[in-house]
Amino acid sequence: MLLSGSDILVKTLIEQGCDTVFGYPGGQILNVYDSLFTHQNEINHILTAHEQGAAHAADGYARTTGKVGVVISTSGPGATNLVKGIATAYLDSIPMVAICGNVPTTQIGSDSFQEIDITGVTLPITKHNYFVGRVEDLADTLREAFRLAKSGRPGPVLIDVPKDVQIEKCEYVKMPAVEKDEPFAAKDVRIEEAAKIINSAKRPFIYFGGGLIASNAEDEMLALAEKIDSPIGCSLMGLSGVATDHPRFLGMQGMHGHYASSMSMHNADVIISLGVRFNDRVTGNRQKFATGAKIVHIDVDGSELNKTVNSVCSLRGDVKLTLKKLLLLTKEERKDEWMSKVNAFRAEEEIYLDNREGLTPRRAILTLNKYLGENTAVCTDVGQHQMWSAQSLRFRKARRFASSGGLGTMGYGFGAAIGAAYGTKERSVLITGDGSFGMNLSELATAVRYNVPVVVLIMNNGVLGMVRQWQTLFYDKHYSNSVLERKTDFTAFAKAFGGNGEAVTTPEELDEALSRAFKTEGPYIIDCKIDKDEFVLPMLPPGGSMDDIITKLEVEL
Repeated sequence: MLLSGSDILVKTLIEQGCDTVFGYPGGQILNVYDSLFTHQNEINHILTAHEQGAAHAADGYARTTGKVGVVISTSGPGATNLVKGIATAYLDSIPMVAICGNVPTTQIGSDSFQEIDITGVTLPITKHNYFVGRVEDLADTLREAFRLAKSGRPGPVLIDVPKDVQIEKCEYVKMPAVEKDEPFAAKDVRIEEAAKIINSAKRPFIYFGGGLIASNAEDEMLALAEKIDSPIGCSLMGLSGVATDHPRFLGMQGMHGHYASSMSMHNADVIISLGVRFNDRVTGNRQKFATGAKIVHIDVDGSELNKTVNSVCSLRGDVKLTLKKLLLLTKEERKDEWMSKVNAFRAEEEIYLDNREGLTPRRAILTLNKYLGENTAVCTDVGQHQMWSAQSLRFRKARRFASSGGLGTMGYGFGAAIGAAYGTKERSVLITGDGSFGMNLSELATAVRYNVPVVVLIMNNGVLGMVRQWQTLFYDKHYSNSVLERKTDFTAFAKAFGGNGEAVTTPEELDEALSRAFKTEGPYIIDCKIDKDEFVLPMLPPGGSMDDIITKLEVEL
């Protein structure tokens, strides 16, 4: 079948099982958009307000489905507007394919209008990227990009397609959807070493991250926890991987993690790490991190092993397949003394919980929990609201939490919530702050146009909350440029864009607003007024250790 490059591109996307793409047209990608028009009954295109929003939407779609998210842009400014979304996906290991138009091959390198070397720009933030110089290579390049994006440690792949390649014709032969590379377990000798270490443990702690979810290894991890009588904690990226109310689950660990989870990890003698990084937000001062523990680290990406902390046993392989083998070699043993200590940490954590009356951040999240269904995806932006959400949200199903962990991208949430709604085919929720929301609030136009069911809960404190918290604790209350002093009326804004919205100042008003929001078609904004001096606690100070953990505010505001 003789087809143009643009038709080949769209038909290959359909061939690979892509049902929804996100993007924004422009001069050097118009041929692809013409083909999208021709094939609109086979593939759905969502026009966002900005290319960054499109990239985050593809990311949110991928996180909630496990499929490859696809974003399309034109050259130059369109392509560079994708950079933040690509980097966000890269640092959180999210499978994405970004397709950019470019000037014709005869104009490459001549500084043509809206020309940019986007492959050079994105080289450090993609698993791989491709410049397609011949139409004959286009279909196979797309197939290879899909395979690479979802294989091993997932991540974004970029394809740069010059305009003449979109116009030229060649034969197209439909192929089956590519499979990801065959996963493999760690070497048997390493699994045997790990089993010996785990079997010697008196105080084991299982710590998992997004890699466990990517591997679909939740059941194997829970089986191991039951067998060795271990508590479980997770990173930010691991949230939703285990039901929040599971009796062994202690919650997120780290700088703003649950006290019981962080203290249990700190006091463990063996830490079993599954598809997770040991970044600075997890370890604090690495010289003082879990000094009495032996670390067994399983990860599909060998570059993560011994990168920041030293493991006594490093296993490179698929988490699920490695755990299946490991389970056969571990012995079943009750550890009553250890679990008694873990329960004591839990009891101590209860003392620190914020149970104040009024519209506190924790009370707002707990109120929201009443309306979350098993399939409801919750997205966040970045800041205090992100940590309050991580601490108090309740999940029952994996892939129902989407948040920028590695890059910490303010403005991520609205696009991601739109993508999540398309991925789950249900209402999604965005929890954001007034600072983060201001970054990409134009995506409300997208949500209204497509009647996307998104409930937006804005934790509105009038300041850049996390910045202010640090300025209070570590910068002598020098509130330099962290007070927003904006006059934005989010209720009027919602209505101006064609949506619905209201402001709340009490828990009762929030409850009633959420009830209305979850019954309303399309987007609904709730402006939740909170105090500017609310803090996220517990907190490890920068460069500190568990010995320095802050559990209550001890400075005068």
